[in-house]
Amino acid sequence: MAEKNVPLKDFRNIGIIAHIDAGKTTTTEGILYRTGINHKIGQVKGDDPAGATTDWMAQEKERGITITSAAVTAFWKGHKINIIDTPGHIDFTAEVERSLRVLDGAVTVFDGKMGVEAQTETVWRQANKYGVPRICFINKINQTGGDFYKSLETIHNRLSRQALPIHLPIGFEKEINGVVDLVDMKAYTYTDYTDHELVPGEIPADMLDKAKNARSLLVEAAVEADDELFERFLDKGEESITIDELKAALRKRVLAGDFFLVTGGDGRGVIVEKVLDLAADYLPSPLDVDAIWGENPKTGEEVQRKPDVTEPLSALAFKIATDPFVGKLIFVRVYSGTLKAGSYVLNTTTGNKERVGRIVRMHADKREEIDEIAAGDIAAVVGLKETFTGATLADPAHPITLESITFPEPPVSIAVEPKTKSDQEKMGIALQRLAEEDPTFRIHTDEETGQTIMSGMGELHLDILIDRMKREFNVEANIGEPQVAFRETIRGTSEVQGKHAKQSGGRGQYGDVWIRFEPNETGKGFEFTDAIKGGVVPQEYRKPVEQGIVETLNGGVIAGYPVVDIKATLYDGSYHDVDSSELAFKLAGSLATREGIKQAKPVILEPVMKVEVTTPEEFMGDVIGDLNARRGRIEAMEDLQGGAKLVRGIVPLASMFGYTNDIRSMSQGRAASTMELAQYEEVPPNVAQEIIEKRASK
Repeated sequence: MAEKNVPLKDFRNIGIIAHIDAGKTTTTEGILYRTGINHKIGQVKGDDPAGATTDWMAQEKERGITITSAAVTAFWKGHKINIIDTPGHIDFTAEVERSLRVLDGAVTVFDGKMGVEAQTETVWRQANKYGVPRICFINKINQTGGDFYKSLETIHNRLSRQALPIHLPIGFEKEINGVVDLVDMKAYTYTDYTDHELVPGEIPADMLDKAKNARSLLVEAAVEADDELFERFLDKGEESITIDELKAALRKRVLAGDFFLVTGGDGRGVIVEKVLDLAADYLPSPLDVDAIWGENPKTGEEVQRKPDVTEPLSALAFKIATDPFVGKLIFVRVYSGTLKAGSYVLNTTTGNKERVGRIVRMHADKREEIDEIAAGDIAAVVGLKETFTGATLADPAHPITLESITFPEPPVSIAVEPKTKSDQEKMGIALQRLAEEDPTFRIHTDEETGQTIMSGMGELHLDILIDRMKREFNVEANIGEPQVAFRETIRGTSEVQGKHAKQSGGRGQYGDVWIRFEPNETGKGFEFTDAIKGGVVPQEYRKPVEQGIVETLNGGVIAGYPVVDIKATLYDGSYHDVDSSELAFKLAGSLATREGIKQAKPVILEPVMKVEVTTPEEFMGDVIGDLNARRGRIEAMEDLQGGAKLVRGIVPLASMFGYTNDIRSMSQGRAASTMELAQYEEVPPNVAQEIIEKRASK
């Protein structure tokens, strides 16, 4: 089989990232078609019963969007390319985050009619965070309104000035029939964008000057990577640099992560071959990526693993998927050593050993069994029971824990209850499975109402999870209205006594503490400090005090929402030789917390969203007026391609339910919006009062 013979230097682990609807999935389909894996190109939208290969969930086929990251493997000119097609919708941003964590390179796809869009910026920032080198593909430039140069300008204005074309399109809109390659200065044209080959030839005369200028800029940027080349370029000019030297220098610049090559075309067609060439020539192999560092869980020392099969095994589980035929699939990226089917590995996150059942090479939802995966590769494992997203798998004799993946807290909640008794048990299993797959989906039971509460990143996120629960697990459920995940905190300081003393004949209960409450830094959560001098509160009672505080904070004090970002210092108290107990001190801690929070200027916090609206100019006034009416703050307005406007603002999530439908009706279906959690902010006093009253009436 082909994969046995591919050396590690010719592996590419790449992601396709972009804004929703830019054409990521279609580009992936084009790649699979050109590399001979598919015999036709699946359509993301429309009447194709098969649909796109990587959009294999029923919800993806219906909505024409990508929800889960799909992994496929293709072979191109001696290179093995593992491709992950990631979602573009903001509600599934965690899917992009966890994919970028394990990828070496990425292709950023842009809609050539729109240029840089809101979510493009988000995925670009995520790629910067993980230091992922990328190439840029401006898609759809053959469609009406598609413009390679205007889109390139938006990349320069909003993402990076260090993005230079390596290909220039020949023709405009529907007339596009190829590209000029600025490295070998040849034109590659086609007569039919899907079924024909790229034919090399001479550059059209009317493009020669433009191509020469663009190549000069490319060479100038490339030689910055190499002092010797730079000197030669200054002395003897562009002609002194050979094609191989230019490619090597460009690769060096791309691998540094702050320089980006740009190409353009139609993701469905033959031009995808040029994208594959760029991935093979310029994106990193696992050998180009630095050795990874982790911690030895036994000693706490930092340890290193190089991408080499002779090193001990280290792998990161980055995604869980439930397959109807084989059960739980764990997608893993192997960083060092070899993971073999049937072997035992140490899950250093849980500390338990687990047996690897089978290993499968994934082609979206189709599977091919393999015996092992070696350093630098990505595949899925069957049979690991306690392994979840972010867990490290290691050689039991050489343990290592790799840095895990952090996910944001979900800001939207809904209540869900089973329709019948038989649905109850099935719902529990379904929710547990879905939560295993998706780290931004949380479930808990509301202690006051006994309801099951689902929390997620947005309305669409929860909508799709409920849809999956009904279809995949046959669970019928009643769904409540979406709710906002409010929080409580304090703005002042208080020092209070919590005293629990009961005498009821025989042994009594006695616990007495003094606790100082003060605000903590935003995002730091709860911090407990034991400042007891001497033995006024014995050591064994201090932990129960902390437990009492934590339980009370989680249940909320003024409106029943969790209290966050707070410091509690236990500094004094007293005890009784006979009557004191752990329970008494836990209750004392709880009493002190209830009183202390009330005295420390408590406030309610709400999630506020970063909202971006793209709208035709004639609806601009309505859009801004509507956002203001939702307690929004407009932060910026920009002009986009084709006379459209971009409005950016910060708006409370509580005002944004149903906004997608509202904005469509406001703009005759022509405006679109994206939202992502910006931060938590203090609720105005009048709104806080409403929240407290509403909560009290439940």
